[in-house]
Amino acid sequence: MSRLDITYLVAGVCALAGVAAFVGLILVPAVGAYRRGWQRVAAAALSCYVLAAMVGIGVLGAYGVYELWINYG
Repeated sequence: MSRLDITYLVAGVCALAGVAAFVGLILVPAVGAYRRGWQRVAAAALSCYVLAAMVGIGVLGAYGVYELWINYG
């Protein structure tokens, strides 16, 4: 197994863990808090904003690490 394969494996496991955390800690409680269908759909849609914020923070963090690696590594 090459170093690149290990990197892809770690990235995939981290992505899967992030999606599982989103579903288990944010989406399920948000949807389960309401009884009407349209409220559940609205809660799920608004949870997508939380997911977008999580992805954005991850991308910014990765970019910061990349810049530090290029400039100081």
